[in-house]
Amino acid sequence: MSHPVHGLPFLPGSSFTDSTKTAFHRSQTLGYRNGYAVTRRPTVGIGGQRLPVNQLSQDALDELANMKPALTYGQPKQAPPAAFLPAHVAFDKKVLKFDAYFQEDVPMSTEEHYRIRQVHIYYYLEDDSMSIIEPVVENSGILQGKLIKRQRLSKNDRGDHYHWKDLNRGINLTVYGKTFRIVDCDLFTQEFLESQGIELNPPEKMALDPYTELRKQPLRKYVTPSDFDQLKQFLSFDKQVLRFYAIWDDTDNMFGECRSYIIHYYLMDDTVEIREIHERNNGRDPFPLLVNRQHLPKVLVENAKNFPQCVLEISDQEVLEWYTAKDFIVGKTITILGRTFFIYDCDPFTRQYYKEKFGIADLPHIDVSKKEPPPVKQELPPYNGFGLIEDSAQNCFALIPKAPQKDVIKMLLNENKVLRYLAAMESPIPEDKGRRFIFSYFLATDMISIFEPPVRNSGIIGGKYLGRTRIFKPNSLLDNPVYYGPGDFFIGAVIDVFGHRFVILDVDEYVLKYMESNAAQYSPEALASVQNHVRQQEAPAPELANKQTEDPGTQELETLIEEIQKQLKDYACKDNIREAFQDHDKEASGYVDRETFFKICESFSVPLDDSLVKELIRICSHDEGRINYYNFVRAFSN
Repeated sequence: MSHPVHGLPFLPGSSFTDSTKTAFHRSQTLGYRNGYAVTRRPTVGIGGQRLPVNQLSQDALDELANMKPALTYGQPKQAPPAAFLPAHVAFDKKVLKFDAYFQEDVPMSTEEHYRIRQVHIYYYLEDDSMSIIEPVVENSGILQGKLIKRQRLSKNDRGDHYHWKDLNRGINLTVYGKTFRIVDCDLFTQEFLESQGIELNPPEKMALDPYTELRKQPLRKYVTPSDFDQLKQFLSFDKQVLRFYAIWDDTDNMFGECRSYIIHYYLMDDTVEIREIHERNNGRDPFPLLVNRQHLPKVLVENAKNFPQCVLEISDQEVLEWYTAKDFIVGKTITILGRTFFIYDCDPFTRQYYKEKFGIADLPHIDVSKKEPPPVKQELPPYNGFGLIEDSAQNCFALIPKAPQKDVIKMLLNENKVLRYLAAMESPIPEDKGRRFIFSYFLATDMISIFEPPVRNSGIIGGKYLGRTRIFKPNSLLDNPVYYGPGDFFIGAVIDVFGHRFVILDVDEYVLKYMESNAAQYSPEALASVQNHVRQQEAPAPELANKQTEDPGTQELETLIEEIQKQLKDYACKDNIREAFQDHDKEASGYVDRETFFKICESFSVPLDDSLVKELIRICSHDEGRINYYNFVRAFSN
């Protein structure tokens, strides 16, 4: 215990451990009176230290905690709190019981592969401990009894222990490397868990030990000898053989094929042989038999799946049922030693035998000759966007692709002939509306390249936009694509380039000459649009000429700015006024409304009463009620 030094507050750093103290025991809270356990409140603290005199009792603290103001009927009387009862008294002799089992491997026995051991799991509520006990079975030869003594069992590597909330029916419980399957619990355990709000799983059946169940069976089994006379069968059916024609279709596997066989069934001893049918020059070794004459098993016993058939012969003890004559029916499949044979025909003696013996008449004759499949139409895969469609299609026609054929005469006649067009991009994005591109159409190869002239301070890097390639029209088929030609380019034409739309705005002089010399390739409307556009460019625009000679607005603005800078050269606004306007212009448009403009001018004490300043504001004013502060700031800055 630590106590503060006299005169210092009880704070961290002001208390020290009493080195002379040796007793640290706690007072007893349980006593016995007349043989009954009763509780009592401690009168002293740890080590016999005296408790503070003014400390409230637990009853007084509970009364204060439950006190509620009542104005109408006064203070209500609270029920006295429950008496303090330790856990080892409240849950004394209360134990949860679960029925479980675990599986144990038996590697050194031929009679059993594993055994089931049933156990009881006990959970002691007073201290959350558990124990696992296996009921003792006489003459079992196994150490039974208490498997795990009473203790708290770890649930995980973090040191947590199993709690009764973790237990339920139908779950697995892993303890010390063994997994126990909980199947059921007793009535007290069920009522306790349901009272605590836990939903119990339905009970399961207890697993039984297979070797114990085997011991319960009678020791001797008698088999009545068969009255079938094998000698009579040999004498009656000697030299009588059923012949079936079958095929083995193995085309689903790699290097598999469809082969024909003859199945012989000997009625004298129920043996079967399978013979191969060899054709002339089939390239196979002349082995006559696929399966030698033998008894073929149909159903094996459960334990005979791992029987070494390649070393030992299968006897009657490993077989439950053998193949008989009724298993060979025309039109059905039969699996013999892992191979599936389809029986499609038989000989006349076999048909007569099935009619007399089994009452099956008119066995069918199935045609198994394979017809040549119809030719499959070769479909090209989807275009991936790399290279030309013709180049990509050559990989589908041959293993070693060849270059597609080119029109050499056209390449020689149109060498170095290029048609150039000016186009604008159609895009909902505002930044792309003013972009201009130059289309170059190469007549020798029908390829198109796109170049974007660099524009300073545009924020877009110009240069090569698209290399030389052939551009196919939208909604064209891959097997027969339609490409853009010279006739598709005219003034106002819309060109779709891989999802981007461009509008032709202008052409060079060589385009007009080429179109007039090859008028058959163009429509009359396309030729007329280019001719009219070229004539308009050659004619001088009178309005533009008059504007250049008669519009004195720019000259007047520059003269006014120079005059203001001379007269107000001592004005000390400098660049601060520019920053103020830019802070209010969030869109960087260069304009602000009139109210914001005059507020900023008043904050910087701009002489608005001056006649030159008034004239400058008039020139910078816009029709929409906004003012261009860019030219205005030039008059008051460097």
